[in-house]
Amino acid sequence: MRVAVIGGGPGGLYFAALAQQLSPEWEITVWERNARDDAFGFGVVFSDETLDGIAQADPAVFAAMSAEFARWSDIDVRYGGEVHISGGHGFAALDRNRLREILQKRCAELGVEVRYGTEAPPVEELSAGYDLVVAADGIRSTARETYADSFRPDLDERHCRYMWLSTDRVFEAFTFIVEKGDFGSIQVHAYPYDDKRSTFIVEIAEDDWRRAGFEAFADREFARGESDEASVRLCEEILADHLGGHRLIPNASKWIRFTTVRNASWRHGNVVLLGDAAHTAHFSIGSGTKLAMEDALALAACLHEHPDVASALAAYEAERRPVVESTQRAAQASLEWFENVGRYTAQEPPQFAFNLLTRSRRVTYDNLRVRDEEFTTAVDSWHADGSALTVTRPGTPATVPPMFRPFRLGGLLLRNRVVVPPTALYTACDGVPGDFDLVHLSTQALGGSGLVFAGMTAVSADGRASVGCPGLYTDEHEAAWRRITEFVHGQSDTCLGIQLTHAGRRAATSVPRPDGRSVPLGAEGWPLVAASPLAWTDGAVVPREATRQDMDDIARDFVAAAERARRAGFDVLELQYGHGHLMSGFLSPLTNVRADEYGGNLTGRLRFPLEVLRAVRAVWPEGKALVVRMSAADWADGGTSEADAVVIARALGEAGADAIDVSTGEVVAHERPRFGRSYQTPYADLIRNATDIPTIAVGAISTYDDVNSIILAGRADLCAVGRAQLHDPLWTLHAAAAQGYHGPAAPWPASWRAGSGRPPGARTDRVPPRLQLLRVASAPVHQRWVPHLPAAATAAASAC
Repeated sequence: MRVAVIGGGPGGLYFAALAQQLSPEWEITVWERNARDDAFGFGVVFSDETLDGIAQADPAVFAAMSAEFARWSDIDVRYGGEVHISGGHGFAALDRNRLREILQKRCAELGVEVRYGTEAPPVEELSAGYDLVVAADGIRSTARETYADSFRPDLDERHCRYMWLSTDRVFEAFTFIVEKGDFGSIQVHAYPYDDKRSTFIVEIAEDDWRRAGFEAFADREFARGESDEASVRLCEEILADHLGGHRLIPNASKWIRFTTVRNASWRHGNVVLLGDAAHTAHFSIGSGTKLAMEDALALAACLHEHPDVASALAAYEAERRPVVESTQRAAQASLEWFENVGRYTAQEPPQFAFNLLTRSRRVTYDNLRVRDEEFTTAVDSWHADGSALTVTRPGTPATVPPMFRPFRLGGLLLRNRVVVPPTALYTACDGVPGDFDLVHLSTQALGGSGLVFAGMTAVSADGRASVGCPGLYTDEHEAAWRRITEFVHGQSDTCLGIQLTHAGRRAATSVPRPDGRSVPLGAEGWPLVAASPLAWTDGAVVPREATRQDMDDIARDFVAAAERARRAGFDVLELQYGHGHLMSGFLSPLTNVRADEYGGNLTGRLRFPLEVLRAVRAVWPEGKALVVRMSAADWADGGTSEADAVVIARALGEAGADAIDVSTGEVVAHERPRFGRSYQTPYADLIRNATDIPTIAVGAISTYDDVNSIILAGRADLCAVGRAQLHDPLWTLHAAAAQGYHGPAAPWPASWRAGSGRPPGARTDRVPPRLQLLRVASAPVHQRWVPHLPAAATAAASAC
């Protein structure tokens, strides 16, 4: 077996060493264009998980690395003149150049041929002459470019500028610095990696970068290996308070933008990508070196476990791709958080620190409490005592989980932050809600949530999405809803809301089939009206474009339905301005192509939805609450942008909305949403922190840990938990029991109180015996990196 490795960085060297160990008879050659002693980069960070793998795979390499690790467990967040410390995390870092020396030595011991200072031959030539070619040639991989048709790379260049530096200030922990100036804000990701230096990555948004004056320094070509010294000196000046008299040390350091690398495939024939050539993950959650070394371990193992190269490479990609994609999802969330850090610089330091630590959604409220209970309790206490609880109930101490703290929504006080979102049940007959609606809403209300919505209720017969949708446009409808609200209010203090809608071009469809899809009713349906004459899908009925008379009629229908909702006893009204329904159709540029004053730019597209909202606000009581649901993204090219979403939300708030229920998508049939856990929360976060309007977060939120994290970080004020509460209508009460909360925000109905504790299960009554002669002390929550002092300094310190 002849193996060619392009690139002598840590990933390529580690693969070569592992493969040579497993198969000593292989001929492995590494090409590295830089000289053996060339020094590039600074420190690299490893997780305990990765180190466990290295320890098992090559104890010699692990021992050499361990002897020189800088180790610590704290994260320091420096912001707003305060330092907030969270412990229990666990880090190990090493000089990248020292790591390379260790791997170089290991390759030499094992007989790997490494050709330093030598450009690799063209990848086509290597592929023809070797059994396997491992392309570990970095983010600008020539191998990937050569076979781009097979790898199909996606290179996503981001917006912020950043610069890799080091400093002779040895930080004691992983340190995040966010410093505000008249230009905006600048952030630092810093961590120690030996006794003398720390990595110091400076990052700044493009507009702030220009205002700070960096553009003038960077506006020229830099030679290979040259640093932007003028920018480095300005960074020293801006960040002087955090450097404490120490200097910044460049090494070919200049401003660059981060590029997220993804590839549809990692292999082409006998050529395989490894490390940054295959994928990158933003430096704010870890190191590319860590991922590359994990790749190397998996690739070497698969080559050893499988009978031929093709099956080994397929197994390698199948094993590593899910791991990498999971990391990239977390990295993307972290990257976007730092790109938009200015969104959060109005937050108080305790909340800002919690928000930063939970930015990737991998670290959560519960997870932080396990790592460092003192830190989480301190943020909890701040949240309980701060402006988030301007109205409190008796008996709500700081130990109450964030989800069970009350919230003022318009004129209402919700007992907790959990919402049951509008759910389409498709059980109405001629728009009249029946017993199933009664059972559903009463069960959800008794289940403990602070607010429960009835869903997709039409303001007119022609506004129904399907024949099974309820309405609120006749006296019979009003009476049926009053029966439900009176029963629910007689059993619970849960607030009840109703969502009013006109389905627009999505009207007149069948009740969803078993596959979840609806089909147009065609001739059996009713006339469709929309912002523009655009069918929902190919072959669907084309709606007529709404005339001025149509709009007047529809506005009156919304007002009449709102008045009926008030008389029917609802506490909260939600207007459906998302998901491709009529009002959404006016707002999105993909569905509104009108040539009059109700189309064109965003001001025109907002005109009719705002007219309706103001008319409804005029008749809806101030003592209740008015919410608007919107789609903040269309998940399609040319659709609503983040900037548009902020403008729309601000306009809705000024027109009378007490809160925005922030959803996304379902605006056009050709959408391509990025589904995932809490995937729509960033849009609620965007609108809340850009407008100060309260928001409801929705979309694949299913654990109380995520709800607590979202609320405490200030990403939303309320969380809508949908499918999880269909799975378990008592989800909120069970969440309270699981957290040991037994207070007024989660009252168990008297008839169900016997079930408020977790029922016993198999072996839950077992008490384990002691099996250790001596107890092992728990690791300290807070561990700082303290450089080793020279003997003379140690003696002097002892004398003092």
